[in-house]
Amino acid sequence: MSPDTPRHLPVIVLAAGQSRRMRGADKLLEEIDGVPLLRRQAELACAVTSGPILVALPPAPHPRYQCLDALAVNRVPVPDAQEGMNASLRTAFAAVPPDAPAAMLLLADLPELTEGDLRKVLQAVDLKSESVIWRGTTEDGQPGHPIVFSAALFPAFATLSGDGGGRDVVALAGDRIVCVPLPGGRARCDLDTPEEWAAWRARSAL
Repeated sequence: MSPDTPRHLPVIVLAAGQSRRMRGADKLLEEIDGVPLLRRQAELACAVTSGPILVALPPAPHPRYQCLDALAVNRVPVPDAQEGMNASLRTAFAAVPPDAPAAMLLLADLPELTEGDLRKVLQAVDLKSESVIWRGTTEDGQPGHPIVFSAALFPAFATLSGDGGGRDVVALAGDRIVCVPLPGGRARCDLDTPEEWAAWRARSAL
């Protein structure tokens, strides 16, 4: 593998969920340092690759589209987004260029991930090895995000249904998974309710 390959991989940002537990608010539009979370995640993706950035979104019109204005990203509407995460995965992976050797999957609702975290996972990718998944984990080894999937697994995404979050595809990899520990718990820190956001902001202010 060329050492430059990770710099050109597509990055998928999953952002088509409905934020049902936010009771009317949209967690992906919550601001962090004055920037909506979704835009922050898209900017991270843009910073780590020169490949295409594919942002899976609810059907337009939707406020999430506006927060991506002026970013070099491809907006990918998910017509059946209400089905669950697997609808987004099906649609997003179908939009990956056919010659891509792998692609990174980044959840839009992980506010603690950094550019360095994404780069660390990308740098672990070795497409000449038998591994087919390179996955960020918490410091103590709990599986999280981002995840890079080899193109060998792309066809499996086309058959997903429901809201399993791609677990069936990960299971196909068996022991061909490389775990990449990231600091603390930020590989799994998602905030789904107003109370979780308030508690996180309070901790961050300390």
